[in-house]
Amino acid sequence: MRQWILLIITIIVFKNSFAQTAISSATIAYPKVVGYMSFVIPLVKINKDETTNDFENFKNNFAIGFPVGINILYNEKFGFSFEISPTIKAGNGTTRTNNLTFAPGPMFRFKHGFTFIPRLAFETSGRYGFTPVFNQIIIRTKPLNYFISLSLPARFGNNELPSIGLNLQFGVIFN
Repeated sequence: MRQWILLIITIIVFKNSFAQTAISSATIAYPKVVGYMSFVIPLVKINKDETTNDFENFKNNFAIGFPVGINILYNEKFGFSFEISPTIKAGNGTTRTNNLTFAPGPMFRFKHGFTFIPRLAFETSGRYGFTPVFNQIIIRTKPLNYFISLSLPARFGNNELPSIGLNLQFGVIFN
């Protein structure tokens, strides 16, 4: 019986959390601080010697990042974001945290939930660079916004070839 009650409560909470709510920008007081959490999957990495398609690597190894951050929204068109992203790598029967990235950047906010974030990037692996992020809110609710992003990390340093990649990110913003 408890399982049915828990299922019904879960359905009610889930249904209410996905209800679309129109929020007027006139009702939002700025500056506003919001947090977010997400996961990011590297899809492709290219340098002058090789192209690594991470979809093929899912067979032997796998990397996933867990970006968390704080956004300071100054108005409806501009903000600043501070992100920290640990990356976990699994392969050859073992898992490990192999990198931590600090990625601050300004947020240029546009209509319909689209945001462009040109981030700087500093990795504990010794690499550094920049990451343009193209972010789109896909579901708006009062307590949460769900988003999807594409990012193009460009990295340099640590005696490695310069590289550029393509990442796919999914996450939730806590309003």
